[in-house]
Amino acid sequence: MNQKKTPMLSKSRFLAGTQCHLRLWHQCYNRELATAATPAQQAIFDAGQEVGRLATGLFPGGVLIEEDHFHHEEAVQSTLAAIHNPDVPAIFEAAFIHDDVRVRVDILERLQNGGWNLIEVKSATSVKDVYHSDVGVQYAVLKGSDLNVVRAGILHLNSRYVYDGNQHQLDSLFTFSDLTELVLALQEDLPARVAELKKMLAAARAPHILPSRHCHSPYGCEFWEHCTADMPEFWIMHLTGIREERLNELAAMGIEDIRDIPPDFDLTELQNRIRSCVVGREEYVSPELEEELTGIEYPLHFLDFETVSPPIPLYPNTRPYQAIPFLWSDHILSEENDLAHFSYLFKEDTDPREDFAETLLEALGDRGTVFTYSNYERRMMTELAEYLPQRSGQLLAILDRFKDLQASIKRHFYNASFHGSFSLKSVLPALVSSMSYDDLLIQEGTYASLQYLQMLNPETPLEEKKKIEEALLAYCSHDTLAMVKIREALLRRL
Repeated sequence: MNQKKTPMLSKSRFLAGTQCHLRLWHQCYNRELATAATPAQQAIFDAGQEVGRLATGLFPGGVLIEEDHFHHEEAVQSTLAAIHNPDVPAIFEAAFIHDDVRVRVDILERLQNGGWNLIEVKSATSVKDVYHSDVGVQYAVLKGSDLNVVRAGILHLNSRYVYDGNQHQLDSLFTFSDLTELVLALQEDLPARVAELKKMLAAARAPHILPSRHCHSPYGCEFWEHCTADMPEFWIMHLTGIREERLNELAAMGIEDIRDIPPDFDLTELQNRIRSCVVGREEYVSPELEEELTGIEYPLHFLDFETVSPPIPLYPNTRPYQAIPFLWSDHILSEENDLAHFSYLFKEDTDPREDFAETLLEALGDRGTVFTYSNYERRMMTELAEYLPQRSGQLLAILDRFKDLQASIKRHFYNASFHGSFSLKSVLPALVSSMSYDDLLIQEGTYASLQYLQMLNPETPLEEKKKIEEALLAYCSHDTLAMVKIREALLRRL
């Protein structure tokens, strides 16, 4: 019988295995079980790559190692050639291998003393804990390859950078966080961690690991749907806000279904409410819900915004990832129960905020309760007021009329079909079975942002632009109509 060949580790595999041994196992042996990346997820990956390409502009004359990950050995040889060429000031995607661990270094900067700076580029605006291991394993492989690494750290976007509308100043857009001391502190334990992962991969069977909170931290696992396919309808993970340690306690008791949780098990008020609704097969309606829904002023506005948050600022006086509103939808319900709808989509490739605010103020007028679904619109209105001081008073005055429908539901209502989620996409089908997002071309906010940028792209054909425009308006309108129908459904339960 042929002995199974243990797959080689890489930086990404090391990080996956650190998060969950089963995730690494599936990456190596069962890739077909992964859920394909959504267009929104793929766009996030693409944006990260674009940030990485932009960062190389800080190192003029740098050389790119062009061989892909299928040709790692050839990439190592190209890297060695670049290292031995003193005229190369920096190497991009430098390839190394040591102790059967492969890495590609985003930027390797040559120093005058013969040393090198190891630079990992991230599209984030701060340093996350997971980045320590990310840089740490790269450092270990480079040191094992006899490279003199003097400094190691993260080159990331600067959250304080404000775009002036001209060419981006890369030395201000990016900032370097030195992790050398932290990375050195990790080196003692790294060989044991690598050995543990190799031993796991050499085993005859996959490790037995139950899905839990770790599946989403620090990154969402692509095998989530596979690993949770056989979980009960009322899985304990649906207990809103439950901590990992509490899940582990239930798992140790052999409990996966909310209905099997002992009555004396310590849960929060909301978690107890969820358990009671599931066990009793009944809805929870608090006495305060009526006041939340009827303590209002007509006309009622049901408001939703769509925003775009590019990592590289597009418009003057904006920062990395600053949310820029470009689309609003407002369903207006009169005291006579007449329903009207107004919406606005900014179609030019310029800053939409001033026109957005002007049209919104006109639609909302000076009276009427404004229902939103989350606190997001409130935050956007506050930011608009800061950006438009001439409209600040009007914008901030509207905040006094805001009422968060999601918060009202979370405090005063529960239906077992929510499955622990109070998102619009969970609440709507439970309360309004006639409405669905399934037939919409755009079904969630991140994808709406991506499609908006595609609509603005001058290379996008006019026919496709029109299709995107219609899809954006339909999606945002669906959200606000959903709020109207949810409120109606809740009123019938009073």
